[in-house]
Amino acid sequence: MTDLDTYVHSFGDETGYLDWASFGPLAPSVVAETNADAELLASGRRSSLDLVVDHVAEAGAAVAELLGAPADQVVLQPSTAHGLMQAIYALRGTLLLSSAEFPSLTVAAARSAAVGGAQVSWMLPPAGFVTPEVVRDALTDDVTAVAVSLVDFRTGYLADLAAIRDVIGDRLLIVDAVQGFGVVEADFAAADVVCGNGYKWLRAGRGTGYSWFAERALDRLDPVLSGFTGTEAEGLPLDEVPPPVHQARAFTVSAFDSLAAGRLKTAVTDIRDVGVAAVGARIAERAADVFALADQYDIPVTTPRDPAHRAGIIALAPDARDAAPLAAALSNHGLAVTVRSGGIRIAVHAGTSPDTLRQLGDAMAAFAASRVW
Repeated sequence: MTDLDTYVHSFGDETGYLDWASFGPLAPSVVAETNADAELLASGRRSSLDLVVDHVAEAGAAVAELLGAPADQVVLQPSTAHGLMQAIYALRGTLLLSSAEFPSLTVAAARSAAVGGAQVSWMLPPAGFVTPEVVRDALTDDVTAVAVSLVDFRTGYLADLAAIRDVIGDRLLIVDAVQGFGVVEADFAAADVVCGNGYKWLRAGRGTGYSWFAERALDRLDPVLSGFTGTEAEGLPLDEVPPPVHQARAFTVSAFDSLAAGRLKTAVTDIRDVGVAAVGARIAERAADVFALADQYDIPVTTPRDPAHRAGIIALAPDARDAAPLAAALSNHGLAVTVRSGGIRIAVHAGTSPDTLRQLGDAMAAFAASRVW
């Protein structure tokens, strides 16, 4: 896969699917890789097993390439939450984050503080946008790290990592990148820890998490959740308990699922071959189409209109009297979206088809025609 048209074609007949921020249906290349790897693992031949195990290193290298990071600083994780817990439980001092973040961040922070880890300083940004100004105003001298989502799961707001770095100075910056990695260009070099998962926008399925721990993070974080794969031992640490190694693999617990690694490697390679910029540009076009439809039918949107501050998530905020009828209209027209707390989250991808957008327009038109107030 080397061009955008081929990549878009790989989405096939996914008409009506607008829920990429929740789950990404598997890419055909990922399905093919999984089937091939399963056959190899079923063979019982050492050479075949080794081919699949090699995917762990291959997937880490592929993720590192998109991050612009050294391969030995990237490790695979079962999920975004696993990677974030590794970083947050390893932190000392005070962690600053928004109380409106996804629970992978907020729960890990609260649990860590409860067992004597880093203390938590909460901020509640206006509209949920963690801007550099909001971070600057919330900083105190005891804050040692800041955590933020690259793309906010509720509003679709795209954080400016470089500007946040300028504000926080030498403090650690921990980033949950699951809603943007691979589909939006970002200055990941501004971060110290980046965690994500391939089961949404990458179309790799669950279990395909990853973490990058930059050198500053390795120097300052104490890997308290480190398992036997993260020790200084060359192989299994039998009859001894060596200390954690001063490498990213210190933030692992056990050997990674090589089948999941094969899926992640394949999905990330697809994105790399096409180019994040090309994929992101197509997503921006589809998002603009959704904005136009929302405006046409007078449906408020909380997602920033500036393309520099959004990715593939468009959050509709209908009047309370409109929320249920709009959700029903979308469902009746065969559209998959997320409905939560009176809001409706639409998530487009590069492969979102004109037919899907027409369905969305028809659903909004039917809703608007039924308005009685």
